[in-house]
Amino acid sequence: RNLDRRAAEIQEGLRRNHLQTSDAIEAAFAATTRSAVAVIAAINTEIAQLEAALETSFGEHPDAAIYLSMPGLGEILGARVLGEFGDDPNRYTSAKSRRNYAATSPLTRASGKTRTVTARYVRNNRLYNTTIRWAFSSLTTSDGCRAYYDERRTKGDRHYQALRALANRLVGILHGALKHRTLYNEDTAWAHRQPTIDTIAA
Repeated sequence: RNLDRRAAEIQEGLRRNHLQTSDAIEAAFAATTRSAVAVIAAINTEIAQLEAALETSFGEHPDAAIYLSMPGLGEILGARVLGEFGDDPNRYTSAKSRRNYAATSPLTRASGKTRTVTARYVRNNRLYNTTIRWAFSSLTTSDGCRAYYDERRTKGDRHYQALRALANRLVGILHGALKHRTLYNEDTAWAHRQPTIDTIAA
């Protein structure tokens, strides 16, 4: 955000007169700075190579097209979701079991007349965090996702509660798409909520 303005401010600050130190100290700091820049450049190169390899491998997977059709999922995030869920078609017997593994579904405890609903804290954190990022990314690519999130916020959910609910919904949609070998379709996924979506979009 405001990168150009921030860069100009940094450059202006660097051009100002500063207190002088010894030549030896200046040389030491210059050497460490050059070294740090070289390390960062090398790391960025390695990251780019790994991303390219990941995109190639992911693109060859038979489920890739289904994952990439989901709103909010690109090659990197989609590959992470696939990697954490696995690709065994018989591993999850239902959308509920997939949601439970992702820990996006709430945990209900009942004792007598007392009933509490909480988030699942015993979970695969890598998968859970990825589904939350997925839900957040979907807000700008899907009217249905945006409407669902906004409705949850209107009903009193906090930001992360609404994202978790949306992630839970998306995991269920993904399960159905994988089961029936179909790509994501916005109208089909949110058909039962179309009046709400149309109202918010208007």
